[in-house]
Amino acid sequence: MVTIHWSFRRIPQSIYRFVKSFCQKCRITFRSLTYTHFMDQSYAADVCMEPMFWFVDNFTYAIGPLFVVAVVGLTASVVLIAYWIGLPYWWNRNVYVCVVLIIIGHWLLMNICFHYYMAVVTPPGFPPQGELITEAVSICKKCISPKPPRTHHCSVCNRCILKMDHHCPWLNNCVGYRNHRYFFLYMVYMVLGVFFVMICGFDIAYAAIMLAPTDLDEPELEGHSVKINKTGALIPVTDVQYLDTALLDDDQSFEHISPWRRRAIIYMTLINTGVFVALGVLSLWHSQLIGKGETSIEANINKAETSRLAELGRIYVNPYNFGTKKNWRIFLGLVQGRTFFKNVIFPSAHEPIGDGLTWHTIHDENIDEWP
Repeated sequence: MVTIHWSFRRIPQSIYRFVKSFCQKCRITFRSLTYTHFMDQSYAADVCMEPMFWFVDNFTYAIGPLFVVAVVGLTASVVLIAYWIGLPYWWNRNVYVCVVLIIIGHWLLMNICFHYYMAVVTPPGFPPQGELITEAVSICKKCISPKPPRTHHCSVCNRCILKMDHHCPWLNNCVGYRNHRYFFLYMVYMVLGVFFVMICGFDIAYAAIMLAPTDLDEPELEGHSVKINKTGALIPVTDVQYLDTALLDDDQSFEHISPWRRRAIIYMTLINTGVFVALGVLSLWHSQLIGKGETSIEANINKAETSRLAELGRIYVNPYNFGTKKNWRIFLGLVQGRTFFKNVIFPSAHEPIGDGLTWHTIHDENIDEWP
């Protein structure tokens, strides 16, 4: 006869072992069914971000025209407010200074409009279709066509782009070989333009925003409504509409500022500050890339190659980096008699160097003589 001994003390330990074994089997089964040699953190992140990529690929091209209209509308509104408020202010303050500011402002506006228009309408450059490209270094997996050096496939445009940097929804266009210079100079001149407006309109904004009275009583004085400024002065208001008051100078002279005028100044302050910070940071980043002779896509590729070769004890060298000065000359196209003053300070529609299919590298012979 067999005697069975029950040990209740071992029950929790047995349950723990059973649950642990079951979880390990489930874990091994899941990994076996989902195993891939390419699985890593980057791959998992790409899978999680796939819905966002799908949205960008399918809707960016469709809503691109709306972004262009938004850029044109915002720029036009800032210019109109500058004419409405800024121009009369400086004309009354000093005519000669006003004339100088008008010249500088229109020079900046001319460059902004020209480079934005050219960046929008200029194709970024495409590899020839249906032709044998002897310069090809690989085959595009998406459009099954030869890819020249520095060429990448744009999922939004659904075609390969020569020297692609990125697809810009604000241009409704890719930034590539033929319009990269227009895109960069547009950002630079836009930053300079909003900085110019911020400097010239600082006194106006300070008077309208900081010196405007708040939570003030409006007593009656000899049958006329008045407002009390922060200095304690009583300023008569004869207009029927509500008017703010702002201190203009040290002689206690005041100007009435209507609510719409004050809202326009606040709008200008917010728009210009936001654009200055956003495009300023973007311009600095692209300046660093240009100085290194690479695009934003190539920056990621070069970073990955640098890390890969570093593990092997080797040093990666960007074949398109000719030094900061020469990189800038190549990017701006300052060859064949072109000058910085004539082709950068003023609008210029000159073509970039080369054909976008072949590229000089630091390993070429007599590279010091080019360009």
